[in-house]
Amino acid sequence: MKSNSHKFALALFALLVAATLQAQNSRGSLRGTVQDATGARVTSAKIVAQLAGSSVQRAAVSEDRGEFRLDDLLPGDYHVSITAAGFAPAEAEVKIAVANVREITVTLKPENARETVSVQGNASSITTETIDTASAVRGEVVGSQDLETFPLPARSFANIAYLVPGTEPVEPSDPTKARITAVSTGGSSGLNNELSVDGADNSDDWIGGFLQNFSPDAVQEFAVRTSNEDADTGWTTAGSVVITTKSGSNAFHGDAAFYERAAALNPKQPFSRQNYVGTIGGPVAKNKLWFFTSFEAVHEDASTAYSPASTTQFDALAQLAADGLIPGVPSISVPANVPIPFRDYLGSLRFDWAESTKSQWYLRTSEDSYITRNALVQQGTLPSTGLTTHNNYWNVALSNTYTFSPAWLGNLVVGASLLHLTQTRNSDLGFALAFPFSSTALTISGFETFGDNQFATPITLFPDLRNQDKYQFRYDLSHVVRDHAFKFGIDFIHEPVLSGAFASNQETLYSFPQNPTYYVANPGQFLTDYAAGASTTPAGDGSFSQNVQRLAFYGEDSWRGSRHLTVNYGVRYQTTFGLFEGEGRTQADNSAYITLKALQIPTVGGVPHDYRKQIAPRLGIAYSPGGSAKTVLRAGFGMYYDDLAQNGWATAFQGTNNTNFTTGSCALTGGPGAYGLTGTGCLVGGAGATGNLIGANYKTPYAIHSTGGIQHAFNQHWLASADYVHEQGNHGYRAFPYSGGTDLFTPLIPGADTGDQQSVVPNVNVFESDNRSSYNALMLHLQGNMRRFSLVANYQLSKAQTWGCLLGELFDYVDGVCQVPYGLPNAGQLNAFGPGDYGPSGEDVRDRFVLAGTFHIPGGFELSTINQIESARPITITNANNTGRIFVNGNCTSLDEFRGTPYIQSDLRVARPFNIGERWQINPFVEFFNIFNRNNPGANFAVNVVQLPVPSEQMMPNANGITNVTLVCTGANVNNCTDATAVPITSLKQLEIPEGALGDFFGPGTTVGIPFAAQVGVRVTF
Repeated sequence: MKSNSHKFALALFALLVAATLQAQNSRGSLRGTVQDATGARVTSAKIVAQLAGSSVQRAAVSEDRGEFRLDDLLPGDYHVSITAAGFAPAEAEVKIAVANVREITVTLKPENARETVSVQGNASSITTETIDTASAVRGEVVGSQDLETFPLPARSFANIAYLVPGTEPVEPSDPTKARITAVSTGGSSGLNNELSVDGADNSDDWIGGFLQNFSPDAVQEFAVRTSNEDADTGWTTAGSVVITTKSGSNAFHGDAAFYERAAALNPKQPFSRQNYVGTIGGPVAKNKLWFFTSFEAVHEDASTAYSPASTTQFDALAQLAADGLIPGVPSISVPANVPIPFRDYLGSLRFDWAESTKSQWYLRTSEDSYITRNALVQQGTLPSTGLTTHNNYWNVALSNTYTFSPAWLGNLVVGASLLHLTQTRNSDLGFALAFPFSSTALTISGFETFGDNQFATPITLFPDLRNQDKYQFRYDLSHVVRDHAFKFGIDFIHEPVLSGAFASNQETLYSFPQNPTYYVANPGQFLTDYAAGASTTPAGDGSFSQNVQRLAFYGEDSWRGSRHLTVNYGVRYQTTFGLFEGEGRTQADNSAYITLKALQIPTVGGVPHDYRKQIAPRLGIAYSPGGSAKTVLRAGFGMYYDDLAQNGWATAFQGTNNTNFTTGSCALTGGPGAYGLTGTGCLVGGAGATGNLIGANYKTPYAIHSTGGIQHAFNQHWLASADYVHEQGNHGYRAFPYSGGTDLFTPLIPGADTGDQQSVVPNVNVFESDNRSSYNALMLHLQGNMRRFSLVANYQLSKAQTWGCLLGELFDYVDGVCQVPYGLPNAGQLNAFGPGDYGPSGEDVRDRFVLAGTFHIPGGFELSTINQIESARPITITNANNTGRIFVNGNCTSLDEFRGTPYIQSDLRVARPFNIGERWQINPFVEFFNIFNRNNPGANFAVNVVQLPVPSEQMMPNANGITNVTLVCTGANVNNCTDATAVPITSLKQLEIPEGALGDFFGPGTTVGIPFAAQVGVRVTF
């Protein structure tokens, strides 16, 4: 299989290099109409669009209806000139935005008069968007001006992306890349978005989301498309983020900036950060070759400040160690806070070359290298649980645009990206202690209170080593003829390295049902629970490795049916090769598969295969009634496929690595009371290791997008829009955790013989693609651009739902499947669509309001602000061992039935620019984050019954295995009460308790927020 894939890659590469190419979705388009003073169309007019500050230009000729179109233009400012026989020349200054179609109407005057076309509302900022009358794609464009003038708490472009309707803040979903941007669209975790930089793929195919980070000062602009993309966009079930980087020009230009967030400006939590930024661009050879380079260094000294609640528990744990109750640990140090130093270096270098009037090139290379020490230390965990994370990224994109004729254009992108990530533990004791107060709802929090990090979180397992090598070749061909703008393309991605390793040394996790303060008063119970809570992971080979190829073809047309109506239609086909192979082996070499086959258990009837039916039609309509082009009606429909990232089932590939794979046989032997498995390919049942398999009936997840909306420009200053979006998800991933002898049985042993069933049948996790989800949203948008101010306001009413066990996520791995609770039909069995399992996704924000803008006030001061208000996010409260949801007053709670607290974040920037001469500007500023100092725990509430203030006897399951809570502790007895002193539960709100470790402090992450903070800085631009 490897040799075939290599031959296929080489053949495709040769085919692509034989043509002239470049990626198209990082470009914009210009179309328009040329007419005379009477409105009659002018044919054979020559239109030339030249990029400002360079010699890069494109030309077109108006056809027999006076219409023209220029596709695949680099984003930026263009000088457009129009000439025609018998008419005076006309000129216009036009802004072309990434992934947008700009439309102009040119009226030519007689030869004796020169015409200058005034194009209103240039889209230089998200607050000055213009109407796109040719596309049904839902999204907005953010420019470099926004990145420089709005307050950015994390100096990430995601801070601005949240201004786009249909997006939400979201926690970084990968603890190994916690600084990498994440943007939620369609109520998802953001891991299912397609991301590109300069046309080159920048998606992380192991965890999802962004692969490499970029300095905001290297970004020219980016488009956040939340739904209904054209056929040239794939590898997504939700939205896409299209970034283009800055380029040089004939004039030297650049800037230098310094951001200082000193500890003295952050009194609520020890924290300081300095950002050092520098950029410069200009000509290498005027009108021929240009360069642009950027560099940013981040020097951050963050910290975790322990809350009084955490310190109380840590002191109790230290007392247990001093009393000799923790083997091998005579003492435990409890610091007041833990420093978390972070150092990051981001660099980018780009060259643009105008080879000729027909051929233009650019080459951009970027790197990102950072080190985080004491990573993953949370407010409920001690420093021993932390890590040192070292990430290295490198990315390059080579592109060429070739104009065969005014009607034919060929485009290429050749991309390459490399990732190398390592993580090392702060301690190597061989064990860890986990107490309830340490486990939070945050994805980046682990189980451990003290001891070795287990490289696992309440959500997922993550590796201590990762490598990803990706190479991309993409070809797009555009052809404009009369009313049609055709585009065809091929996209091939080769990943010879998609590998890593889970921690593979022997580790023991001791999980306790009570917190340390309880055990100080009950030391005898500590030893009992210490022995009962032990779970040992044996030493082994934790490596996994893949060699994956992705291939896509598309064809689309933008048909201008009339001057009012544009129809965009197309179809995309994509597929994968090697998606289910690890180390070149299929799941047939997995011992779990061989064992189930020997036991005649039909749960996994075969091995999965690459899905070849990913045919995705797209249709969009844009209708602009009347002659003013001030109103646009849009509607769209499309199917979107995406083979989600591999992390959810990487353990299945671990089962076929060079150490763990097997080709041996397996057979059942013996008889009643003495059954056993013999053969080299058997997975031991009972207390043996758990197998991991990918289900045979795999189908690539897909979503159906249906959209409709209206956009209206009241005048050149005010614009409003309303859109409705429906996204229906199908074939989402999730895991079925089968337990041998409980819900997984062999027909070769009598069903009543439960002892033999449990001793022979292994535990197996089976990863299936059978989940479903839905997202519905109404999005209202208003923008104004006046002389003294510009603003944007968004309101979003939405609902995101999916099937899940303990957590609901759209197109993610963490939903899981629960056993049916006792007292219901099929109790104890796994049910993919059980009662109460359909509920809100973890990012289900019902109401969201955003207000942002820039205000020019007397004295030359500029105020810019971003304000976000959203309703509470959902949470699920589980039983003590996290196998199911709790009952309240005899009723089983449903998925994500509880809600946290509303989120409010207000940030403000005050700047006073000073101009020096015609080119230089000095801009000092001060920024304030969370100016109302609101604690935003988001969904970070207690998620396990042992964390709740309920009587201890109600934390344990009853005879039927049900954890039924009827009472809650209050007042002075909140931390220790009995049934006699507790009060009845009359509302679920009584059980919504902020995490003990985070309840009186601000936690890390986007949806949790930061305390009031301020930073000062200065930017020098020339």
